[in-house]
Amino acid sequence: MKILDCTLRDGGYYTNWDFDSELVNTYLESFNHLPVDYLEVGYRSNPMESYLGEYYYCPVSVLQHLKSKSNKKLVIILNEKDVRAEHVDALLGPIVGLVDMVRMAIDPKNFKRALELAAEIKRWGFEVAFNVMYMSTWADEKEFLELIPQVDQVADYFYMVDSFGGVYPQDVKDTINMVRSKTQVKLGFHGHNNLEMALANTLTAIDEGIDIVDATVTGMGRGAGNLKTELLLTVLNAKGKLDFPYNELSKTIDDFTKLQAHHEWGTNLPYMVSGANSLPQKQVMEWVSKRYYSFNSIIRALNNQSQGKEDNTKLPELDFDQEKAYAGALIVGGGPSAVNHSEALDRFLMKHSDIIVIHASSKNALSFKTVPNDQYFCLVGNEGHRLEEVFQGKNIKGKCILPPYPRKMGTYIPNSLTDKAFELSEVEFTDLYKDSHTALALQSVLALKINSIFITGYDGYSGNQIGEKEQELFLENQYLFSKVKDEHKMQLLSLTPTKYSELREDSVYSKI
Repeated sequence: MKILDCTLRDGGYYTNWDFDSELVNTYLESFNHLPVDYLEVGYRSNPMESYLGEYYYCPVSVLQHLKSKSNKKLVIILNEKDVRAEHVDALLGPIVGLVDMVRMAIDPKNFKRALELAAEIKRWGFEVAFNVMYMSTWADEKEFLELIPQVDQVADYFYMVDSFGGVYPQDVKDTINMVRSKTQVKLGFHGHNNLEMALANTLTAIDEGIDIVDATVTGMGRGAGNLKTELLLTVLNAKGKLDFPYNELSKTIDDFTKLQAHHEWGTNLPYMVSGANSLPQKQVMEWVSKRYYSFNSIIRALNNQSQGKEDNTKLPELDFDQEKAYAGALIVGGGPSAVNHSEALDRFLMKHSDIIVIHASSKNALSFKTVPNDQYFCLVGNEGHRLEEVFQGKNIKGKCILPPYPRKMGTYIPNSLTDKAFELSEVEFTDLYKDSHTALALQSVLALKINSIFITGYDGYSGNQIGEKEQELFLENQYLFSKVKDEHKMQLLSLTPTKYSELREDSVYSKI
């Protein structure tokens, strides 16, 4: 039984396939002393439209460096959906002698096409491995199952990939028996850890006599991640199946543990739900990284998916033509300036009761509970729960505005506002970030045909306040503000301090 470590390839989903050179050198040196047979170091790929780092393309110079530092067999993987047989010469010809094995990530629906690609890869003399994804759905892929015997001529390994992280040991046994009935090719297993079954499933596969298994340092990998290499080696050591120097293993674990503290891979409740229901990790990984998608909203979206629903609730559309004619709108964000200057803002609103208050965040809503002005609350993701928490479930005066149906995160509305909840018919002023709080607030202003837009609580960030999520939010809001300014020729006035260049600074104190 052989072990393949795919940390640099699978871990790239968190680092965009860029890794510090010293981290990589330590990783290679450590593994030179460990009982691991293969290192999968990344992809080879045709040019893609977005930025992807060096281990997504693995240029020849990178592979030469890795080869000079490592005594292991090196592996690259091709994403079958992006690679055809005619691309093999350009992608693989230059790396003959540097790489020992080429794996292919394959959707079972594309298995026939993958057989053609494999034949071309084999012609170049590489070991070839089929990494067939979505193992828990194979029973429904009749054409794929019928084609499995054809791998005998073109593959060295046939991997069962638990893409959703939702299979159990008995599923592993059953699948191994089924595949063995169809092919003589050596078998592999790649387990994801959504349900924390990666170790149990891998040990089951080993007990069933599987030929090769995958793991990654600290479990680093897409979504919930994979079986931890250090855990697998420790268990096999305890069983007397192998021996190794723990100090060497510890060196590289230290580096990846620091990365994990930043990127936070590993399972959590949304990944558990997605694994249990065989739902895609890619989408969950994107949702988990968004600051405004709570676990509640993610779970609701996953439950809708598992039941085949677009959304769990359809709301009436708000007829803006029947709303009052407002002289202006005050959009309230979640920044501290809305609270720091709340007394002045209240006076401003009491003086101008024909200005509507639109809350792009519920965070500061209590500061405006005594003003006579009409109010809207924009609810995205889990904002309904936050609104309930702010008001403790009662005395919420105003209307709730939600994105157009269907909402990808599903729908949650506070009980006290079920008869005051409406959805927009569309968000038409922007092509991006249509389901953000700011987009809802601005679209409501445009639908109300209001020309005077005041802003508070959009403070921006400075110094060490700004991390990746804060920067992402800042750039999203900047983009949305610019779209309203440029396409609708509207002036956006911030009545409190702001670092948003798309907002013109004014002072609430000049207006009271």
